[in-house]
Amino acid sequence: MSWLQVVVLSVLQGLTEFLPVSSSGHLAIASRVFFDDDAGASFTAVSQLGTEAAVLVYFARDIVRIVKAWFHGLFTAGRRNADYWLGWWVIIGSIPIGVVGLLFKDEIRTGARNLWLVATALIVFSLVIAAAEYYGRQTRRVEQLTWRDAVIVGFAQCLALVPGVSRSGATISAGLFLGLERELAARFGFLLAIPAVFASGLFSLPDAFDPVGEGMSASGAQLLVSTVIAFVVGFAAVSWFLRFLVRHSMYWFVGYRLVLGVVVLILLGTGVVAAI
Repeated sequence: MSWLQVVVLSVLQGLTEFLPVSSSGHLAIASRVFFDDDAGASFTAVSQLGTEAAVLVYFARDIVRIVKAWFHGLFTAGRRNADYWLGWWVIIGSIPIGVVGLLFKDEIRTGARNLWLVATALIVFSLVIAAAEYYGRQTRRVEQLTWRDAVIVGFAQCLALVPGVSRSGATISAGLFLGLERELAARFGFLLAIPAVFASGLFSLPDAFDPVGEGMSASGAQLLVSTVIAFVVGFAAVSWFLRFLVRHSMYWFVGYRLVLGVVVLILLGTGVVAAI
């Protein structure tokens, strides 16, 4: 990989990881449109370590509070408050993507990055996001979360393994369909992503240096710089996005996804860009 490619893709990763537009889809598209080669799923997974580190820092107080409440609640039933149960819901909700990710790891690194699939996912799932925004009641608060919610949102997160779907788009949509407040759906989705993304990034680290399948190799220095850039840009993005959701709907992102998906389909259909 060139340093220009590392910088561009890392900035793009930081900007799009938390928005419901699919960071992996954007990296796959940008790699082929601007650099005529796919950076690969492993580089994407490693660069996501930077954005998830941004989540850790941004939600540090919440995470510490939840972890403390979870440990206290394990030994004292009277201290089992909403934070204690939220800790359990994050654990339970993280299981589906761990299992599915391991079962389909080879497909995720190869066929799933076909731009025909990415463009189609951008368009189709934009309709899902729009439906969730339209039908979601947004009346349920964190105290009303249940294990059922955790399982459903956890399985929704599995859809993000397909580039073009979007992790935040899938988890927020699932939360809205369940009646959660929009900001709560986003926060829960971000917390749920932490174990999955860190596990995926660390698991993919060796392959990012020397891809065994599709994808380009990156040096240790390039991966380090990529992670730092993604962290800085990602921290600003998550801070902005959560404030945005308080006053605005996700219809803005639906329109963007539709336009991008159609443009990619046109580029593919005219032979300007190769699908794989």
